[in-house]
Amino acid sequence: MSLLPFLKRKEIAETSVNPDVEAFLQGYSIEVMPRTAEKVDDFRDLLPAGTRVYIAHIEGTPIEDMVATAKRLATDGYNVMPHFPARIIKNKATLAEWIAQYKGEAGVDQALLLAGGVAEPHGDFHSSMQLLETGLFGDFKRLHVAGHPEGNRDIDTDGTDRNVMDALRWKQKFSETTDADMALATQFAFEAKPIIAWADALRDAGITIPIHIGIAGPAKLQTLIKFAIACGVGPSLKVLQKRAMDVTKLLLPYEPTEVLTELAAHKAANPDFNIESVHFFPLGGIKTNAKWAIDHGGSSAVPASQS
Repeated sequence: MSLLPFLKRKEIAETSVNPDVEAFLQGYSIEVMPRTAEKVDDFRDLLPAGTRVYIAHIEGTPIEDMVATAKRLATDGYNVMPHFPARIIKNKATLAEWIAQYKGEAGVDQALLLAGGVAEPHGDFHSSMQLLETGLFGDFKRLHVAGHPEGNRDIDTDGTDRNVMDALRWKQKFSETTDADMALATQFAFEAKPIIAWADALRDAGITIPIHIGIAGPAKLQTLIKFAIACGVGPSLKVLQKRAMDVTKLLLPYEPTEVLTELAAHKAANPDFNIESVHFFPLGGIKTNAKWAIDHGGSSAVPASQS
């Protein structure tokens, strides 16, 4: 007698998954840090097999902690993509040593190259382009670089996108000469329409590097606003500010359901749309983000331990 209600509940849960969102979340990636990864007992209970897991390198994090986290994830069967923030890398020798450690300990052959979140370079590098020019990533299978759907005030202080677009044109040319698969991993934003317009504008400008769109995972509204301001999120921040003014929603956690549903519907209607994947920033915690994906992603989010 007790089995029937369980089956009905399971059937309802399965049929409630939006097929567009399920398809859009196929092959999603997620970001961790060594200290947040330590809080997870077993990633296989949370993430699909083969998920690409970025490891964010925050200033001051020892490279040994980064490599240990990469080794753990690789051992569990995940595709590891550590950050290489140009401005905290002292010189080419340091970069070569980091790469050697990642390869030797964790078999890393993927990397996210970015300028990094510090104002003044610690050494010889200030941009991801300089890292690419070293030639040290020549045998990597996949290289990602940063994208900014709402611009970047650190790069274009005048509010235009001139410098950002110059950098993207350089990266586009590089992508045409490297054997590595490339993608733009973007900052998170909260509105679908500006994201769609930005992606279309890049294609119109000849930037055809696939986009892995940054999405903030479920989090308390106050936490999300703090991160959004710190990360320089632009006009779409008003979505959070408007929500904060609604007393009925102020204490409820933000979830990315609305923005992802709209992006997924656009992708379903326009298969050649240049956003090919979703990249989660788990600002409310890895477990919370993974649970949201499991609840909304259907077959695209089944944890490795259950597949």
